[in-house]
Amino acid sequence: MKGHDIAVIAENEAFPGSSPAQGIKRVSASQQIHHALRERIISLDLAPGQHLSRSEIAQHYGVSQTPVRDAMLKLEEEGLLVIRPQSKTEVSKIDVEHARESQFLRLAIEVEVTRRLALCGARREIIATARKVLALQDSAFEAGELERFARLDRVFHQSLCEAAGVADLWQLVTARSGHIDRLRNLNLPEPGKPASILVCHHRILEGIERGDLAATEASVREHLSGTLGTVDQIRARYPEYF
Repeated sequence: MKGHDIAVIAENEAFPGSSPAQGIKRVSASQQIHHALRERIISLDLAPGQHLSRSEIAQHYGVSQTPVRDAMLKLEEEGLLVIRPQSKTEVSKIDVEHARESQFLRLAIEVEVTRRLALCGARREIIATARKVLALQDSAFEAGELERFARLDRVFHQSLCEAAGVADLWQLVTARSGHIDRLRNLNLPEPGKPASILVCHHRILEGIERGDLAATEASVREHLSGTLGTVDQIRARYPEYF
């Protein structure tokens, strides 16, 4: 997905598979169903431990069970589903150690991504898409739209990877981020959390524009460490999810 495509997605909120019976366009049925189920799992609309029926999902989307099976197998590979053959399929519980490993990977990638952008001569131009996405996230915050805010958060970081020329690495991060993203969504409604996210996002872009490597890296580290720093409190509030 290129930078201008990210901007279109952010503007239109046109995430594929967000509602049933829309028809399968541009991507395969299994890809669209995978995306739709993944969004519902990450947003906790499908809660950890919840059972899923392949036949009911196939009926919901008006497809055969084959693309549903393929989508579920991919979600199992990502650690978001537990499939017990001839028994049941359920949403996985949140694995904190997996979240820590994913956070380590993401931190390593994003520190280098923002460093590359801060060293780029055309810094302001190259992060123009990220600026647009951040403006939309500011708007979502002001409107109290936390679900949209969370989606735009992911688009923001994706746009930085695009700008740095390492778009495929964002796909790697995404495939590994299911557990940490669920932790973030549990933490997001806490008072002050959305505002602190926006502060870090603005500081990251400001550091990139100034070419300030130290400030940019510090903002990235602060931003990505917040949720895991409160994991004990999150687990105490939602013990059934772990």
